[in-house]
Amino acid sequence: MITWQVLADGPLLDPDERLGLELAGRGPAPLAELFADLGNTQVALPVLACAVLLAWFRRARRAAVYAVVTMAAVPALVVPLKLWTDRQGPLTEATGYYPSGHTTTAMAAYGAAALLLAPHLKRSWMTPVAAVLLTAATSVGLVLRGYHWPLDVVAAWCVGGVLLLALRAGTRNGQPPK
Repeated sequence: MITWQVLADGPLLDPDERLGLELAGRGPAPLAELFADLGNTQVALPVLACAVLLAWFRRARRAAVYAVVTMAAVPALVVPLKLWTDRQGPLTEATGYYPSGHTTTAMAAYGAAALLLAPHLKRSWMTPVAAVLLTAATSVGLVLRGYHWPLDVVAAWCVGGVLLLALRAGTRNGQPPK
């Protein structure tokens, strides 16, 4: 639905762009930049790598491999969408901003790490909460810095959510990973 709005110049684009321009530049710039950087591969991938290694050594190898495949699916899905939609960014003439790759990266990396770590922690509820907070912080930072429109970020949550649901389904089979 969101992709259709972007491709067809639908009615959601005007409010999205007004909101995006209103929010761009708001808030403390260094904090917003830090939040936006949480979606960089240089930050998110090492977090996932640590969780993958822990899962691998704890004999949850299938889950570890599926988490890596999930992360590899991010550019495989996001890059064609960026090329197809060719959406201009908020504060630039450049295109290719839809959906947000940083948000999708954050959601896939932190979400997969949460799924891998949860079975090994007493307070397993903390890992998904941390993943949601890190992804939300990334999303907010990207919009406040003017790097993405709000709909770019919402679409990335949708893509990331589908990836994490597939990861969870592939690693569970009705029971926690071994």
